[in-house]
Amino acid sequence: MAEWEQKVFWSVVDVEQGDDGFKVLLDGRNLKTPAKSTLQVPTRALAEGIAAEWRSLKDKVDPEALPLTKLANAAIDKIAVQSEPIIEMLAEYATTDLLCYRATSPKGLADRQEQIWQPLLDWFSDIHNVGLEVGSGVMPIRQPTQVLTDCAAILKTYSHYELAAVYDLITLSGSFVIGVATAAGKIDVKDAWAASRIDEDWQIAKWGEDEDAMSLAATRQNAFERAAFILTLLK
Repeated sequence: MAEWEQKVFWSVVDVEQGDDGFKVLLDGRNLKTPAKSTLQVPTRALAEGIAAEWRSLKDKVDPEALPLTKLANAAIDKIAVQSEPIIEMLAEYATTDLLCYRATSPKGLADRQEQIWQPLLDWFSDIHNVGLEVGSGVMPIRQPTQVLTDCAAILKTYSHYELAAVYDLITLSGSFVIGVATAAGKIDVKDAWAASRIDEDWQIAKWGEDEDAMSLAATRQNAFERAAFILTLLK
């Protein structure tokens, strides 16, 4: 049986300021989240971006064409009602942070990791007073017990909408530090993604590209860059 598809039934998409932010209207009716809450976001820039997505739809509602809407839905329906378990899960990334696991050989790869990753760890320690242990090999690195508490406290400083974007930055990069540094503007988004791909790119340079892997990486990079862009719409 074919999956039911929602058709485009509206002709006008507007943005309207509400009591607690900005709403998107479809023919004068409030756009709703999947949980039936009114979709209301904190900045006009984000609301206009969401409105542009809905204006771009042709005959049917394609969720893949609505990434800003998807983030707002997640912020309203999920993060706003269950932020604690989400924060706890994201904080765990710091205990296995990509930047802490270093190669010992080949020397070129080890040097590249040190050159790109260590300044980010130093910044993280200086700004947030959270020092992460660095090691080599595949064995787990034991991080200080305070790391989870401190990283959860960092995440609690973000709004629900910011946290929805930071969620993607952390999970897509595999690094709590890269995610937070990108959100803070410490590192350019393209450089941040490249930092998360040092090991993979080294292997590609040595053995060549795998078409499927490269396609997946491109999809993930687009999502990472979009999450960073969303943060600019929230300022």
